[in-house]
Amino acid sequence: MPDEPAQNEAVQNEAVQNEAAEVGAEATEPLGTIVPTEVRIRRAPKYPTFLILGAAVGALVTLVVTALFPADPAVGFGALFGYFAIYGVPAGIVVGALAAIVLDRTSSRRARRIVMEHTTVDPFPADDEPPADDAPEHTP
Repeated sequence: MPDEPAQNEAVQNEAVQNEAAEVGAEATEPLGTIVPTEVRIRRAPKYPTFLILGAAVGALVTLVVTALFPADPAVGFGALFGYFAIYGVPAGIVVGALAAIVLDRTSSRRARRIVMEHTTVDPFPADDEPPADDAPEHTP
């Protein structure tokens, strides 16, 4: 008795495989082309991350520098920090951008060249779809 579930499962698996083979024999494969292409692989820095971190560092440096000197009581610390942040944040963004550019140049020197296979599959058009040559041009 314990062998009956295993036999039933084996029969079901065989039926599924036979059905898949029949469907695969009836269907035709879409046409595809494989073109070898040489590409460069490298690690590139994410510029937005460097710009945001540069802005944050610029704001932090501005806060520290503003806090080191006594603030004018008539103006207040917040207004003084805001005024100097107008200069500190863009300076931090520039420093972050320069760091990203330097890292980008360094990573481009370490780039490796490999050959990859670019596969383009041309599926068969649907019954109601016109062939690619007769397709109307779509202009937005």
